[in-house]
Amino acid sequence: MLAARTRISSIVTKRTLATVAKESPKSQPDQKFKVVVVGGGPGGLSVSSTVSKLLGKNQVAVIEPSNKHYYQPLWTYVGGGLKNFSESVKPMADVMPLDAEWIQDKVTEFDPDNNTVKLADGQTVGYEYLVVAAGIQVNWDGVKGLKDALGKDGVTSNYDADSVQKTYKFLQDFKGGNALFTFPNSPLKCPGAPTKITFLAEEAFRLSGVRDKTKVIYNTAAGKIFGVDHYGKVLQKLADERDINVNFQHELIEIDANNHQAIFKNNANGGEVKSFEYDFIHVAPPQGPPKFIKESKLADAAGWVDVNKDTLRHNKYKNVFAIGDCSSLPTSKTAAAITSESGVLKWNLIHDIQGKKVDQAVYDGYTSCPLIVGRDQLILAEFSGYTGQPLETFPVDQRGISRISQYLNKEVIPAIYWNGLLKGSWVGPRAFRRMFDVVRPKRDN
Repeated sequence: MLAARTRISSIVTKRTLATVAKESPKSQPDQKFKVVVVGGGPGGLSVSSTVSKLLGKNQVAVIEPSNKHYYQPLWTYVGGGLKNFSESVKPMADVMPLDAEWIQDKVTEFDPDNNTVKLADGQTVGYEYLVVAAGIQVNWDGVKGLKDALGKDGVTSNYDADSVQKTYKFLQDFKGGNALFTFPNSPLKCPGAPTKITFLAEEAFRLSGVRDKTKVIYNTAAGKIFGVDHYGKVLQKLADERDINVNFQHELIEIDANNHQAIFKNNANGGEVKSFEYDFIHVAPPQGPPKFIKESKLADAAGWVDVNKDTLRHNKYKNVFAIGDCSSLPTSKTAAAITSESGVLKWNLIHDIQGKKVDQAVYDGYTSCPLIVGRDQLILAEFSGYTGQPLETFPVDQRGISRISQYLNKEVIPAIYWNGLLKGSWVGPRAFRRMFDVVRPKRDN
């Protein structure tokens, strides 16, 4: 009923706004809103929830084509056999803000000079303010043979809604041999996810009694196991202790499924091509900016929405903001980063809308990557992607393996996501961090 109501409301809004427009449809958009949000992921819903409550109906539109909303951080647990896939998905209609208009279509073009976006159905939507929250594009074709091999014969990826549901079955069926895990030569959402499934799989092999018959190999295109040394050194030590073979600057370029071969380019050795036989392989696919952003006037040279790293405002078009994975913000692309980004963006956007001159809120680069290293083991990495320095919430050294942190990430944070972030009320743990500062012991890094 809610989905039907939303679609009907959207259709009525389209027709009504198009009908009352007095100007020629050739020069005026088919619809116009105070705020248009592109994307129904966590960033888009957080912003649209807050702003639509403030402005009321017919003022905020969310453009999102999907019928489903996924809480993707849970997919590591799904792939590791610790959560059901059903816990990670809800109908988009159930999470869409009631005061926002849901336009269930794709954006194909931006025209920021005329404050409009074009939809796949050919209509245009006008705005006074635009928030781009379109996520990241997964480029399955970036690895030859991967798309056809995915989900079959031991080839899987927790970055795909269908494939993630097969990962644990493949791990259960594994009887020994080479278990291969990859990290791409590109930005990606949740950059800790490839290592998480590696550690969970290694533990699963021990529990099923096949570890002594198994070679666990982690091939990463990066130069280290984790980008922030404060946590990366601990992670590398654990990998060594658990006999996980880590090969740096190894970029996956092809899957030869017929021969169970994964072909890598060794970027540390002049691009030397090397083949690894696999019996199981988890692939983190190459990712990049969505094409419709990359080809627009909003993009920087790399294809991301070109925003100020402090204010999240576009560097050229001052009525445009961006949040999350599609933005040029030089921090890790995680849901945790979006929590803090959303608070900054909403402060700056709302005061613009209200015409109030206030000090701009500033984003400090906060992000978090809960590093799962076992069924009951987690290192709660919290840091600034801008400085690489820890921004830890709790008054303990969070580099330690923690059962409590695992419970927090697995059971508590999903509830905060669904009931707090998506509804606009959760903007990250900064207030808690400040509260704990008074009892936080000073320590050397």
